[in-house]
Amino acid sequence: MRVLVTGAFGFVGGAVVRCLAEAGHEVWALTHRPPGTEPPKLPVGRVWHADVRDARALRPALDGVGAVCHLAALTNGRLSGAREQQYWDVNLGGTTALLDALAARPGADTPPTVVLGSTAAVYGSPEHQPITEDTPPAPGNPYGASKLAAEHLLRQRAASGEVGAVVLRCFNVGGTGDRDEARIIPKALAVAAGDHPHLELNGDGRTVRDFVHVDDLARAYALALTAVPAPGGRVYNVGATPASMREIVAVAERVTGRAVPLVRRPARPEAPRLVADTTRITRELGWRAERSDLERIVRDAWESRRP
Repeated sequence: MRVLVTGAFGFVGGAVVRCLAEAGHEVWALTHRPPGTEPPKLPVGRVWHADVRDARALRPALDGVGAVCHLAALTNGRLSGAREQQYWDVNLGGTTALLDALAARPGADTPPTVVLGSTAAVYGSPEHQPITEDTPPAPGNPYGASKLAAEHLLRQRAASGEVGAVVLRCFNVGGTGDRDEARIIPKALAVAAGDHPHLELNGDGRTVRDFVHVDDLARAYALALTAVPAPGGRVYNVGATPASMREIVAVAERVTGRAVPLVRRPARPEAPRLVADTTRITRELGWRAERSDLERIVRDAWESRRP
């Protein structure tokens, strides 16, 4: 099947492209990088340069496409408060443009499947743990709110029969190629590498979050293309390994053989524990984490830093 991946040259997008190609799909890539920019080497049949918010520009990239893995988005929850309108423009506006461009194509025998990369941020900070897909959403920042709105739009279009819809609510992703120092694992490894003098840690470091290896997440996208269609689409959590911030620092030191000096900051008002219940994706799609033990995630991220 021909599959378009938006945000194909990002950290997660690249892993999804490789996984889909290995599964035998013909993969097309959409990127906002200007034409003439040399993209990373990926097994894609064609690269399209377009703003995901421009429905007219998207149409050629959707020619003959049977599915779209929609990953193009702004994803830094902490920054979203200062850039709220931009997050809404890209995360909801980009999804709207994509769905409008799909709807403008000549009629096809089978509606295309759209797999939306969403986030656990839609849940906010629920008290009940682990978090199931039936947990009422309560996003605490514009990032989570804009992704939840994109989910609702996609599921409305699916209910009308325009598309098939699968929403993947990813928790914290890491592993090979993860260099985003806004996340704790890459930042801890950057400190171990000597790029920064210390790692700032809020409170006592006992806050627990759920982590999944990017390659396991990529397999979830590939499996989502096989999901049985449902009115209004399907929603799945993707998480794997709960770990505290203190555990992450300890594993980073063990994997690198180097110290990660800490500077303690006052505790922030945040949920002490956010952990995914992945029963549904395991039962319905047969997905299981294979590379998501914490040491593997940290080791793969560390090794991919090397020249």
